[in-house]
Amino acid sequence: MALQRENDGTGSDWMLKAVLWDMDGTLIDSEPYWHQVEMDIAGEHGGYWSEEIGWTCSGKPVPQVAQLMIDKGTKLSVPEVGRLMIEGVARKEAEHMPWIPGVEDVLRSLIAAGIPSVLVTASPRRMAENLVRQAPEGAFVGYVCGEDDLPKKPNPAPYLAAAKIVDIKVPEGILTANGMAARTDDGAASHTGISSRISDSDSLVNADNRNVSASRRSSESADDTRLVAFRQEMARCIAIEDSMTGIKSAVASGATTIAQTGFIKTDTSAGPQFASINSYDALTAEALNRFVEQRLKSMK
Repeated sequence: MALQRENDGTGSDWMLKAVLWDMDGTLIDSEPYWHQVEMDIAGEHGGYWSEEIGWTCSGKPVPQVAQLMIDKGTKLSVPEVGRLMIEGVARKEAEHMPWIPGVEDVLRSLIAAGIPSVLVTASPRRMAENLVRQAPEGAFVGYVCGEDDLPKKPNPAPYLAAAKIVDIKVPEGILTANGMAARTDDGAASHTGISSRISDSDSLVNADNRNVSASRRSSESADDTRLVAFRQEMARCIAIEDSMTGIKSAVASGATTIAQTGFIKTDTSAGPQFASINSYDALTAEALNRFVEQRLKSMK
Protein backbone atom coordinates (compact mmCIF):
# COMPACT_ATOMS: atom_id res chain seq x y z
CA MET A 1 0.00 0.00 0.00
CA ALA A 2 1.40 3.41 -0.99
CA LEU A 3 1.03 6.44 1.26
CA GLN A 4 1.30 10.18 0.66
CA ARG A 5 4.74 11.71 1.19
CA GLU A 6 5.15 15.45 1.61
CA ASN A 7 8.94 15.68 1.76
CA ASP A 8 10.61 14.82 -1.54
CA GLY A 9 14.02 15.81 -0.19
CA THR A 10 17.20 15.43 -2.22
CA GLY A 11 17.24 11.64 -2.51
CA SER A 12 17.50 11.80 -6.32
CA ASP A 13 21.17 12.77 -5.95
CA TRP A 14 22.00 9.57 -4.08
CA MET A 15 22.84 6.07 -5.29
CA LEU A 16 20.57 4.83 -2.48
CA LYS A 17 17.00 4.80 -3.84
CA ALA A 18 14.99 3.40 -0.91
CA VAL A 19 15.22 1.31 2.25
CA LEU A 20 12.91 -1.69 2.55
CA TRP A 21 12.41 -2.72 6.16
CA ASP A 22 11.26 -5.95 7.69
CA MET A 23 9.40 -5.24 10.94
CA ASP A 24 9.94 -7.76 13.76
CA GLY A 25 13.59 -7.99 14.77
CA THR A 26 14.71 -5.15 12.51
CA LEU A 27 12.57 -2.13 13.33
CA ILE A 28 11.10 -3.36 16.60
CA ASP A 29 12.19 -5.95 19.14
CA SER A 30 8.75 -7.56 19.22
CA GLU A 31 9.74 -11.21 19.42
CA PRO A 32 9.37 -11.24 23.24
CA TYR A 33 5.79 -10.00 22.78
CA TRP A 34 4.99 -12.78 20.31
CA HIS A 35 6.62 -15.48 22.43
CA GLN A 36 4.75 -14.45 25.58
CA VAL A 37 1.40 -14.25 23.80
CA GLU A 38 1.99 -17.64 22.13
CA MET A 39 2.90 -19.26 25.47
CA ASP A 40 -0.19 -17.73 27.12
CA ILE A 41 -2.50 -19.03 24.38
CA ALA A 42 -0.98 -22.51 24.47
CA GLY A 43 -1.08 -22.65 28.25
CA GLU A 44 -4.73 -21.60 28.39
CA HIS A 45 -5.88 -24.02 25.68
CA GLY A 46 -4.13 -27.30 26.41
CA GLY A 47 -0.98 -26.90 24.32
CA TYR A 48 2.74 -26.60 24.87
CA TRP A 49 4.96 -23.75 23.70
CA SER A 50 8.30 -22.24 24.68
CA GLU A 51 10.49 -19.28 23.84
CA GLU A 52 12.86 -21.64 22.03
CA ILE A 53 10.07 -22.88 19.75
CA GLY A 54 8.99 -19.27 19.22
CA TRP A 55 12.41 -18.33 17.91
CA THR A 56 12.21 -21.05 15.25
CA CYS A 57 9.07 -19.33 13.94
CA SER A 58 10.64 -15.91 13.47
CA GLY A 59 9.60 -14.41 10.13
CA LYS A 60 6.89 -16.99 9.43
CA PRO A 61 3.28 -15.99 8.65
CA VAL A 62 0.83 -16.12 11.56
CA PRO A 63 -1.26 -19.01 10.10
CA GLN A 64 1.85 -21.22 9.91
CA VAL A 65 2.73 -20.51 13.52
CA ALA A 66 -0.88 -21.09 14.57
CA GLN A 67 -0.89 -24.50 12.87
CA LEU A 68 2.34 -25.46 14.66
CA MET A 69 0.76 -24.46 17.97
CA ILE A 70 -2.21 -26.71 17.18
CA ASP A 71 0.17 -29.53 16.27
CA LYS A 72 1.61 -29.12 19.76
CA GLY A 73 -1.74 -29.50 21.45
CA THR A 74 -3.46 -26.11 21.41
CA LYS A 75 -7.18 -26.92 21.15
CA LEU A 76 -8.29 -24.09 18.87
CA SER A 77 -8.61 -23.57 15.12
CA VAL A 78 -5.99 -21.78 13.03
CA PRO A 79 -8.17 -18.64 12.70
CA GLU A 80 -8.83 -18.61 16.46
CA VAL A 81 -5.15 -18.94 17.37
CA GLY A 82 -4.19 -16.32 14.79
CA ARG A 83 -6.79 -13.87 16.06
CA LEU A 84 -5.65 -14.25 19.68
CA MET A 85 -2.00 -13.86 18.68
CA ILE A 86 -2.62 -10.69 16.70
CA GLU A 87 -4.90 -9.16 19.32
CA GLY A 88 -2.43 -9.91 22.11
CA VAL A 89 0.64 -8.52 20.38
CA ALA A 90 -1.27 -5.53 18.97
CA ARG A 91 -2.37 -4.57 22.49
CA LYS A 92 1.21 -4.70 23.73
CA GLU A 93 2.49 -2.65 20.78
CA ALA A 94 -0.26 -0.05 21.23
CA GLU A 95 0.84 0.36 24.84
CA HIS A 96 4.53 0.50 23.94
CA MET A 97 6.14 0.16 20.52
CA PRO A 98 9.45 -1.63 21.23
CA TRP A 99 11.67 0.28 18.79
CA ILE A 100 15.14 -1.22 18.48
CA PRO A 101 17.66 1.25 19.94
CA GLY A 102 18.93 3.65 17.30
CA VAL A 103 16.51 2.70 14.52
CA GLU A 104 14.41 5.86 14.88
CA ASP A 105 17.58 7.90 14.35
CA VAL A 106 18.24 5.93 11.14
CA LEU A 107 14.72 6.70 9.93
CA ARG A 108 15.17 10.40 10.70
CA SER A 109 18.49 10.40 8.81
CA LEU A 110 16.72 8.90 5.78
CA ILE A 111 13.93 11.48 6.02
CA ALA A 112 16.48 14.30 6.09
CA ALA A 113 18.18 12.85 3.00
CA GLY A 114 14.88 12.43 1.15
CA ILE A 115 15.24 8.65 0.99
CA PRO A 116 11.90 6.80 1.27
CA SER A 117 11.32 3.74 3.45
CA VAL A 118 8.84 0.92 2.81
CA LEU A 119 7.71 -1.59 5.42
CA VAL A 120 7.76 -5.22 4.21
CA THR A 121 6.25 -7.52 6.82
CA ALA A 122 4.42 -10.82 7.13
CA SER A 123 2.42 -9.29 9.98
CA PRO A 124 -1.26 -8.31 9.46
CA ARG A 125 -2.33 -4.91 8.13
CA ARG A 126 -3.48 -3.69 11.54
CA MET A 127 0.02 -4.14 12.96
CA ALA A 128 1.77 -2.69 9.91
CA GLU A 129 -0.39 0.45 10.02
CA ASN A 130 0.15 0.80 13.77
CA LEU A 131 3.93 0.85 13.27
CA VAL A 132 3.75 3.31 10.37
CA ARG A 133 1.62 5.65 12.51
CA GLN A 134 4.10 5.56 15.38
CA ALA A 135 7.22 5.96 13.23
CA PRO A 136 8.89 9.36 12.77
CA GLU A 137 6.59 11.44 10.60
CA GLY A 138 7.20 11.01 6.88
CA ALA A 139 9.46 7.97 7.23
CA PHE A 140 7.32 5.45 5.33
CA VAL A 141 5.85 5.94 1.87
CA GLY A 142 4.02 2.63 1.98
CA TYR A 143 3.93 -0.92 3.26
CA VAL A 144 3.47 -4.53 2.20
CA CYS A 145 1.80 -6.78 4.77
CA GLY A 146 0.79 -10.38 5.34
CA GLU A 147 -2.80 -9.73 4.29
CA ASP A 148 -1.79 -8.62 0.80
CA ASP A 149 -2.62 -11.13 -1.92
CA LEU A 150 0.98 -12.12 -2.56
CA PRO A 151 3.18 -15.20 -2.18
CA LYS A 152 4.92 -15.04 1.20
CA LYS A 153 8.61 -14.83 2.11
CA PRO A 154 10.99 -16.49 1.16
CA ASN A 155 9.38 -15.80 -2.23
CA PRO A 156 10.66 -12.37 -3.37
CA ALA A 157 7.10 -11.17 -4.14
CA PRO A 158 6.76 -8.93 -1.04
CA TYR A 159 9.97 -7.09 -1.93
CA LEU A 160 8.99 -6.82 -5.59
CA ALA A 161 5.70 -5.26 -4.45
CA ALA A 162 7.68 -2.83 -2.29
CA ALA A 163 9.85 -1.97 -5.29
CA LYS A 164 6.74 -0.96 -7.22
CA ILE A 165 5.76 1.40 -4.38
CA VAL A 166 9.00 3.34 -4.99
CA ASP A 167 8.34 3.39 -8.76
CA ILE A 168 10.70 0.64 -9.85
CA LYS A 169 9.48 -0.97 -13.07
CA VAL A 170 9.47 -4.72 -12.38
CA PRO A 171 9.56 -6.70 -15.66
CA GLU A 172 6.35 -8.60 -16.29
CA GLY A 173 8.24 -11.88 -16.70
CA ILE A 174 9.62 -11.54 -13.17
CA LEU A 175 6.19 -10.72 -11.75
CA THR A 176 4.63 -13.74 -13.42
CA ALA A 177 7.49 -16.07 -12.44
CA ASN A 178 6.97 -15.13 -8.79
CA GLY A 179 3.21 -15.53 -8.71
CA MET A 180 2.37 -11.85 -9.23
CA ALA A 181 0.09 -11.41 -12.23
CA ALA A 182 0.77 -8.08 -13.90
CA ARG A 183 -2.21 -5.70 -13.93
CA THR A 184 -3.65 -3.73 -16.80
CA ASP A 185 -4.83 -0.15 -16.33
CA ASP A 186 -8.41 -1.36 -15.72
CA GLY A 187 -7.23 -3.73 -12.98
CA ALA A 188 -7.63 -6.96 -14.96
CA ALA A 189 -4.97 -9.61 -14.61
CA SER A 190 -2.47 -9.68 -17.44
CA HIS A 191 0.04 -12.46 -18.03
CA THR A 192 1.84 -10.87 -20.96
CA GLY A 193 5.47 -11.68 -20.27
CA ILE A 194 8.47 -12.88 -22.20
CA SER A 195 7.07 -16.38 -22.75
CA SER A 196 3.68 -15.16 -24.04
CA ARG A 197 5.28 -12.76 -26.50
CA ILE A 198 7.37 -15.56 -27.95
CA SER A 199 4.31 -17.81 -28.10
CA ASP A 200 2.41 -15.10 -29.97
CA SER A 201 5.21 -14.89 -32.54
CA ASP A 202 5.16 -18.66 -32.98
CA SER A 203 1.43 -18.57 -33.72
CA LEU A 204 1.93 -16.46 -36.84
CA VAL A 205 2.29 -19.52 -39.03
CA ASN A 206 1.97 -17.58 -42.26
CA ALA A 207 4.64 -15.00 -41.39
CA ASP A 208 8.00 -15.01 -43.03
CA ASN A 209 10.35 -16.98 -40.74
CA ARG A 210 13.07 -14.36 -41.03
CA ASN A 211 10.67 -11.63 -39.89
CA VAL A 212 9.59 -13.75 -36.94
CA SER A 213 13.22 -14.33 -35.95
CA ALA A 214 14.03 -10.65 -36.23
CA SER A 215 10.97 -9.81 -34.13
CA ARG A 216 12.08 -12.29 -31.49
CA ARG A 217 15.59 -10.87 -31.38
CA SER A 218 14.22 -7.35 -31.03
CA SER A 219 11.83 -8.41 -28.26
CA GLU A 220 14.52 -10.35 -26.40
CA SER A 221 16.92 -7.41 -26.68
CA ALA A 222 14.32 -5.07 -25.20
CA ASP A 223 13.63 -7.59 -22.43
CA ASP A 224 17.36 -7.83 -21.67
CA THR A 225 17.62 -4.04 -21.46
CA ARG A 226 14.67 -3.84 -19.07
CA LEU A 227 16.09 -6.65 -16.93
CA VAL A 228 19.48 -4.94 -16.62
CA ALA A 229 17.80 -1.66 -15.66
CA PHE A 230 15.63 -3.45 -13.10
CA ARG A 231 18.62 -5.18 -11.51
CA GLN A 232 20.45 -1.88 -11.22
CA GLU A 233 17.43 -0.21 -9.60
CA MET A 234 16.91 -3.07 -7.14
CA ALA A 235 20.59 -2.95 -6.17
CA ARG A 236 20.02 0.68 -5.21
CA CYS A 237 17.47 -0.45 -2.63
CA ILE A 238 18.68 -1.56 0.79
CA ALA A 239 16.64 -4.34 2.42
CA ILE A 240 17.13 -4.88 6.15
CA GLU A 241 16.05 -8.29 7.44
CA ASP A 242 16.76 -10.52 10.43
CA SER A 243 15.36 -14.01 9.74
CA MET A 244 16.77 -16.41 7.16
CA THR A 245 13.32 -16.57 5.54
CA GLY A 246 13.29 -12.80 5.08
CA ILE A 247 16.93 -12.60 4.01
CA LYS A 248 16.32 -15.13 1.22
CA SER A 249 13.24 -13.20 0.09
CA ALA A 250 15.11 -9.89 -0.07
CA VAL A 251 18.17 -11.34 -1.81
CA ALA A 252 15.99 -13.09 -4.40
CA SER A 253 14.38 -9.75 -5.24
CA GLY A 254 17.78 -8.28 -6.09
CA ALA A 255 17.87 -5.76 -3.23
CA THR A 256 21.15 -5.05 -1.47
CA THR A 257 20.37 -7.05 1.64
CA ILE A 258 21.71 -6.34 5.13
CA ALA A 259 21.13 -8.87 7.91
CA GLN A 260 20.39 -7.38 11.33
CA THR A 261 21.84 -10.01 13.68
CA GLY A 262 21.63 -8.19 17.00
CA PHE A 263 18.09 -9.14 18.02
CA ILE A 264 17.55 -12.68 16.78
CA LYS A 265 18.84 -15.87 18.37
CA THR A 266 19.06 -17.95 15.20
CA ASP A 267 22.36 -17.92 13.32
CA THR A 268 22.14 -16.20 9.92
CA SER A 269 25.90 -15.84 9.37
CA ALA A 270 25.85 -18.33 6.48
CA GLY A 271 23.03 -16.50 4.73
CA PRO A 272 23.21 -14.93 1.26
CA GLN A 273 23.10 -11.33 2.53
CA PHE A 274 25.47 -8.66 1.16
CA ALA A 275 26.46 -7.50 4.65
CA SER A 276 25.53 -7.92 8.34
CA ILE A 277 25.15 -5.49 11.23
CA ASN A 278 24.44 -6.12 14.91
CA SER A 279 23.14 -2.68 15.94
CA TYR A 280 22.21 0.69 14.47
CA ASP A 281 25.09 2.57 16.05
CA ALA A 282 26.48 5.12 13.57
CA LEU A 283 24.23 3.82 10.80
CA THR A 284 23.05 6.77 8.71
CA ALA A 285 21.72 7.45 5.24
CA GLU A 286 25.31 8.11 4.17
CA ALA A 287 26.47 4.75 5.51
CA LEU A 288 23.64 2.94 3.73
CA ASN A 289 24.50 4.81 0.56
CA ARG A 290 28.05 3.42 0.80
CA PHE A 291 26.69 -0.13 0.95
CA VAL A 292 24.84 0.53 -2.30
CA GLU A 293 27.95 2.00 -3.94
CA GLN A 294 29.91 -1.12 -2.97
CA ARG A 295 27.20 -3.40 -4.33
CA LEU A 296 27.02 -1.56 -7.65
CA LYS A 297 30.80 -1.79 -8.03
CA SER A 298 30.66 -5.54 -7.36
CA MET A 299 28.11 -5.92 -10.19
CA LYS A 300 30.38 -4.41 -12.86
